[in-house]
Amino acid sequence: MRQAVILAGGKGIRMLPLTKYVPKPMIKINNKPFLWYLLKNLEKAKYERVLLVVGHKKNVAEEFFMNTNFKFEKEVIHQSKRLGTGHAIKIVEKSIKNNFVVIMGDNLYSEKDLKDIKWDNNFSYVFAVKHKHPERFGVLRTKGDYLIEIQEKPEIPPTNLINSGLYKFTPEIFCALKKIKKSKRGEYELTAAISLLAEDKKVKVEQIHDYWIDLGRLEDVPKVSESVKKNF
Repeated sequence: MRQAVILAGGKGIRMLPLTKYVPKPMIKINNKPFLWYLLKNLEKAKYERVLLVVGHKKNVAEEFFMNTNFKFEKEVIHQSKRLGTGHAIKIVEKSIKNNFVVIMGDNLYSEKDLKDIKWDNNFSYVFAVKHKHPERFGVLRTKGDYLIEIQEKPEIPPTNLINSGLYKFTPEIFCALKKIKKSKRGEYELTAAISLLAEDKKVKVEQIHDYWIDLGRLEDVPKVSESVKKNF
């Protein structure tokens, strides 16, 4: 079964004042919530099940999501404590069977890239893009197509290959998440669990081939609007 988990629980501080009353993925882009475009591409890529993890202003995202008529099974998971991306994945374990995709709710990927994910092997994947300013992101160090490590916002990036926020996981990620501790900022970091799997050569890196649209900062909104208009 093609199944995806979308993380939509963060406060989106860098997007204030737009996120004062709505979660970041619900920001309107060309008169539709940004989340709508991601859901549409998941539907076009023939996903059968989508789980939405909500937190900040959860009722707004939940109501919108559950009232859409996309052709996949829907489930909402409440992240009552904001303990990071690792925690957000941890709490979906009971709802997940077999391999699954994880998407940050403020990122948009094409139907083609979502469809081309290798489902049936036993590797987890981090999907990457080359970027002019890798120091603003998680930077990937690789050996061949294997992930060696993810360096978060390094002053001197070892490569220009960055983490795009799209992942394919095997259920082994849940075992790794149980082994990690809180980071300095008091959160369970998904990237820490990925690094544990990478030590055992269980994580590969693949580049995004089509497009990646990142609703990262307030100043990105006009550029995001243009990119969405071009692709929809």
